[in-house]
Amino acid sequence: EKKRTVQSTTSREFSTIRVPSKFVVPSGHENGWPEDLWDYQLGAKTMAVRQKQLYVKNHPDRKRQLEEIGFRWSGNATLGWLDVVHAAAIYSQMHGRVLNVPFDFVVPEPPRAQESWPWPEQLWGLRLGQRLKDVRLKGSYIKGKDGPTRVAQLEALGFVWSPKRGRRQR
Repeated sequence: EKKRTVQSTTSREFSTIRVPSKFVVPSGHENGWPEDLWDYQLGAKTMAVRQKQLYVKNHPDRKRQLEEIGFRWSGNATLGWLDVVHAAAIYSQMHGRVLNVPFDFVVPEPPRAQESWPWPEQLWGLRLGQRLKDVRLKGSYIKGKDGPTRVAQLEALGFVWSPKRGRRQR
């Protein structure tokens, strides 16, 4: 019953079910979640469904139900790349088509209500500097069949593969 309630609630919250792995259902009636789900580790459960087939192994009807409400079996990695490249494109445009992001750069929220803000809400809080450092040092996002396309996307944005060390002027 708890799983069915999560399904119906998440399908109202997200058009594609994209649940961060650390997501915990917030408590409080103002958040719109049923009280019996408050503090539920939904992100961990979602990750277990994707990676270990928890609750769905040998249950095609359950898989079908999840797919009907927009569950993504590919996980958040592909969607994560889309957020990274989207934020990278905005940063590149704001910095003269050079993508040399400081390691500690986090996509900011608007200082207060503003009509024009370059960063969409879905990107607020994205640790873009860390993500791009991981691209350089660990090859994150650029391994596998999509790697060459993603490298080309970064290069088109002016990605600096070997930034100068030391303090940078901002």
